[in-house]
Amino acid sequence: MKTDQEIIKIGVRTIQDEITAITGLTSKLDENFAKVVKCILQSPGQVVITGIGKSANIALKIVATLNSTGTPAVFLHAADAIHGDLGVIQKGDVVICISNSGNTPEIKLLVPLIKIRGNKLIAFTGNLNSSLANKADYIINTMVEKEACPNNLAPTSSTTAQLVMGDALAVALLECRGFTMNDFAKFHPGGALGKRIYLKVEDLYSQNAQPQVNLHEDIRKTIVEISSKRLGATAVMDNGNLVGIITDGDLRRMLEKNISMESVRAGDIMSPNPRTIDKDTLVVDALTIMRQNNITQLLVVDGTKYVGVIHLHDILKEGLF
Repeated sequence: MKTDQEIIKIGVRTIQDEITAITGLTSKLDENFAKVVKCILQSPGQVVITGIGKSANIALKIVATLNSTGTPAVFLHAADAIHGDLGVIQKGDVVICISNSGNTPEIKLLVPLIKIRGNKLIAFTGNLNSSLANKADYIINTMVEKEACPNNLAPTSSTTAQLVMGDALAVALLECRGFTMNDFAKFHPGGALGKRIYLKVEDLYSQNAQPQVNLHEDIRKTIVEISSKRLGATAVMDNGNLVGIITDGDLRRMLEKNISMESVRAGDIMSPNPRTIDKDTLVVDALTIMRQNNITQLLVVDGTKYVGVIHLHDILKEGLF
C-alpha cells in the first residue's frame, strides 16, 4: 500500500500532465477553428456530435454546453448511428465526430455514411493521418503527447483536451452570436444562475404578509403585528404614507432602556426614512443591499406606495447566496 504522500504525488503528477496537454492545444488552433465556428453559425440545421467510448462521454458534455449557450446540438452515439439511428442527422446539420485515434471501426464505418448524406463533417482528433481526418471537411487538432495514465493507455489527457476544445468552440460561438446574460437566463430558468438574472422582488414579496401599523399605534399592538406577520419588522404608516420601520432590534433596544410601554407609540421607536426597494428590482440586487447594510428585510414599494416586505430567508430559499 502506498503512503499518503505517494498517493498525493500521483494526483499532482496527473494534474500537471493534463495541464501540459491543455497548454499544448493553444499552438494547435489555426484557421480551421475559425472556419468551424463560421460553418456552424451559417448552418441552417443543428450540431450533431458523435463519438464512441470515452469520446462519447465528452461529446455528451459538449452537446450540453452548446445547448445552454445558444447553439442547438444533439448527441448521437457512433455505435447507434450505424445500427439504425443515422436518421438523427438531418439535411443542413453539421456533424462533429470526436475520436482520438480517428480509426475505430465504428468511426471508419460512420464517416462515409455522413459524407454520402452531404453533411459537413468536423473532426476532433489527435491523429491527423487517420481515416476520420482524411475525410473531414475541417480538422480540430486535439493531439496530446501522452496520456496522464502511467501506461499511456487510459484516455485521460486526450479526453481532457477534447473537452477543453469543445469549451473553446462553445465560447467562440457564444461570443459570435452576441449571447447575453438575458439569453442565458432563458436557457437556465430553474437554476440559481438563471434566477440571478430574471428573478424580481415582486416574485417573492407577494408570498409574505404586509405588516403595517399607524404612526400613533400603541406599542403592544405594534409588537403583535410584528410577531403575527413573522417577518421581524413592520412598516409605519401616516395617512397612507410610509414614514418608518420598526424591527425586532428596535423593540429590544426599547426594552433595554426600561421605558414604560404604556406611553410608547410606534412613532417613538421607529427608524424614519426606511430603506426600500422597488418591486421590479432584481432579487440579487436586494440581497446586495441587505449584505451592505447588515439587514434581513427590505420594505417593498411600487413607486411610492408600500406593498410588502422581502426577507433574507425568501432569497435564501431560492438558492441565491
